[in-house]
Amino acid sequence: MTPRIVSLLASGTEIVAALGFEVQLVGRSHECDFPSSVSRLPVLSRPKLRVDAPPAIVDRDVRALLSQALSIYEVDAEKLRALAPTHIVTQDHCRVCAVSLPDVENALCEWVGEAAPKVVSLQPNALAEVWTGIRDVAMSLGAADRGEALVAALSGRMTAIESRARTAGSRPTFTCIEWIDPLMTAGNWMPELVAMAGGTPLLGEAGKHSPDLAWDDLVRADPEVLFVSPCGYDLARTRAELHALTSRPEWSTLRAVRTGRAVLADGNRYFHRPGPRLVESLEILAEILHPELFDFAHEGDGWEKTKRI
Repeated sequence: MTPRIVSLLASGTEIVAALGFEVQLVGRSHECDFPSSVSRLPVLSRPKLRVDAPPAIVDRDVRALLSQALSIYEVDAEKLRALAPTHIVTQDHCRVCAVSLPDVENALCEWVGEAAPKVVSLQPNALAEVWTGIRDVAMSLGAADRGEALVAALSGRMTAIESRARTAGSRPTFTCIEWIDPLMTAGNWMPELVAMAGGTPLLGEAGKHSPDLAWDDLVRADPEVLFVSPCGYDLARTRAELHALTSRPEWSTLRAVRTGRAVLADGNRYFHRPGPRLVESLEILAEILHPELFDFAHEGDGWEKTKRI
């Protein structure tokens, strides 16, 4: 039977497409936007809060919903059922970032027996688990060989970058800001990517969720490279919201700001989507950390420098 796939996760949609099953996609989440051709698909989810609000308001509203054990997203159960999917791709990694497994289970609560679709829930906390997720999606679609081939291709490209980065004469200290107000630093797979790109990650911990970050701790760490990549924000939105950082008196004291090594990056397309484009994310980190070794031409599109003080 030809699969009918619904992806309620942006990275899941990218995985399905990279495995060669894009034509079998019949529905998507409001965040699924790559490849661009998936825009043809019906949207099955929506956020319950204003995502265009300032970062501090988004954070306040998210925390309020979570404190009441409420979901941040709503899945259109009626539309989902009408599409009659055989497979649904979702996640159980972060209730804030995307539609989660409980959201899907609520939408499917009245489905019983053979009509119920197979749910593939991804749980990536580290890079190895991203590869596991790709294999799980492929396996569920009866294409385990495609999953192995895709993982081999992606990890091979990453290994090549890591090997070249080892030849660098230094490993600059590096901190990634994953949310602007309040401050959060990136954990999960980001410290792994930084190390592979030839940097020394500070503050975030590999394999663990991204923690809150106090300004005093950032000032004490004083990284050589400061990387601002808010989850879900593209470059334009990050640039527009940067005043939440630059208006702080601590900003101008940071070494990375003074030396011109504070950069902005597209956290919507890259870095915070645990899927195939983590390879391009690694390329961006490599050319930021070691421009003498790498030039993948992502500057101006995937990242840009902030103004030097």
